[in-house]
Amino acid sequence: MNNITNLLPVTSSAAVRQRLKDGAEIALLDVREEGAFALAHPLFAVNVPFGRIEERIGALIPRKDAPVVVYDDGEGRTAQAIHLLQSLGYLNVTALEGGLEGWKLSGGEIFIDVNVPSKAFGELVEHVRHTPSLPAREVHERIERGDDLVILDARRFVEYNVMSIPGGRSVPGGELALRVRDIAPSPQTTVIVNCAGRTRSIIGTQSLVNVGIPNPVFALRNGTIGWTLEGLSLEHGAARKGGDVSEPNLKFSRARAIHLSERTGVRSVSASVLEHLLADPARSVYRLDVRSPEEYVQGHLAGFRSAPGGQLVQATDEWVAVRHGTIVLADDDGVRGRMTAHWLRQLGWDEVYVLEGWEGLPVETGLESPVLLRPLPDVATISPAQLHERAEGGDILVLDLATSPEFRRGHIPGARFVIRPDLVSRLAFFTVEDIVLVSPDGIAAHLAAQDLAGEKNRRVRVLKGGTQAWQAAGYALESGLDAGKVLSAPDDVYKRPYEGTDNASEAMQSYLDWEFGLVAQLEKDGTHGFRVLEEEIQATF
Repeated sequence: MNNITNLLPVTSSAAVRQRLKDGAEIALLDVREEGAFALAHPLFAVNVPFGRIEERIGALIPRKDAPVVVYDDGEGRTAQAIHLLQSLGYLNVTALEGGLEGWKLSGGEIFIDVNVPSKAFGELVEHVRHTPSLPAREVHERIERGDDLVILDARRFVEYNVMSIPGGRSVPGGELALRVRDIAPSPQTTVIVNCAGRTRSIIGTQSLVNVGIPNPVFALRNGTIGWTLEGLSLEHGAARKGGDVSEPNLKFSRARAIHLSERTGVRSVSASVLEHLLADPARSVYRLDVRSPEEYVQGHLAGFRSAPGGQLVQATDEWVAVRHGTIVLADDDGVRGRMTAHWLRQLGWDEVYVLEGWEGLPVETGLESPVLLRPLPDVATISPAQLHERAEGGDILVLDLATSPEFRRGHIPGARFVIRPDLVSRLAFFTVEDIVLVSPDGIAAHLAAQDLAGEKNRRVRVLKGGTQAWQAAGYALESGLDAGKVLSAPDDVYKRPYEGTDNASEAMQSYLDWEFGLVAQLEKDGTHGFRVLEEEIQATF
């Protein structure tokens, strides 16, 4: 630990664990890149890489005086992150004593991978509830025989579209209880729920068990990973989705969702109570719309972020950084919010509410706006047309601050991939005097431009509207992430063993083996507060 870090206020690992056990608000931030984070971190650490703090922190930590504890693993980013957070107005920010190594030495449990609380919870649900499942080979044989069954893919549509079980349709986890009775109206139809690995299929299947559908329902054991390891072929480019919901089935699903939410302690709130919660200075309040992204764009309540219910349960830490914060969910059907909330309560979130109605509240349309805590810096910009003209001359350096997967999918020809913490140091390799910073929508590039304010002998501009504007203007992108395009190690985003079509069998099997061991890790950690609902709902028809 260097002298600068020694001067920072610190919080011990024991104090962090005690707050977690006590149900008190706390945010534990890992400011390394996601690749390093995925190799080792505490259970409830939330990954916010230093170079992304200004983009993400306003939404992740809405209360400026919430307790925030920051750490790295000796990379030197803790002090930088604390000073940045303080400059953004956060009042209660400390360093984790000893960083990640200090956590280990204090006896804190270490977890790998990402979205671990939700994945560990899924394993606990299966352990406690004995969630029914079928192996891939048996499901394949049932399909081949032409059995009466439906296969519902609980992942996001974009994941389903890349690879799916043959004949399956996309019904993201938060939609299952709402739509299943219209998809499988006969109680004799077997319902099989799958994801890429285990968590979303377990939670999706148990949702249908909890809600009391009469059908036989099973998780596809180990998802598309298990299917692939059996040597079975996946479908690519599928676009089947769940259909509309009939009024009788909506009423049934709503009644069951109300019962489940009441059983788990979810509370409904009116608009006036929501205002009271937001005015409470001791609460970190998260307002989340659990409907589909398409519905969100068509119209949503002002101040609510898009957090489709299945994904919110699967990856709560991507929306909520303050453990034991207050979560308020909105839908327009009375089912999806309550189903999501009943899982969040079991995940140890004590303050979970569902908004009763939208009456009198302002509604917006369009995509979610970023939550920035100060205006974007006033920097020089360049239009896509101007950049296209200049780039052909070859006397300009284009630096792209997209994530590495975004860069790989498509970037401006000739651009170099770089993460923001490396921006200044990597410029030493170049003598070019004209630099253009780009990012998908231009926001990250605007924020990073201030880092180059000291480059007196260079002209620094930002591509107005980012890569999206470049593409909208009709200019081509190139793909790939080869060595000649890389100024930073592409470890900013962890490569999930369950995403994409090029994963090695050994990596997929290792991932499954790791998931199987999560329940034992939870017991050793002791901070989770999970409580699995053990009562089953007896359906009446």
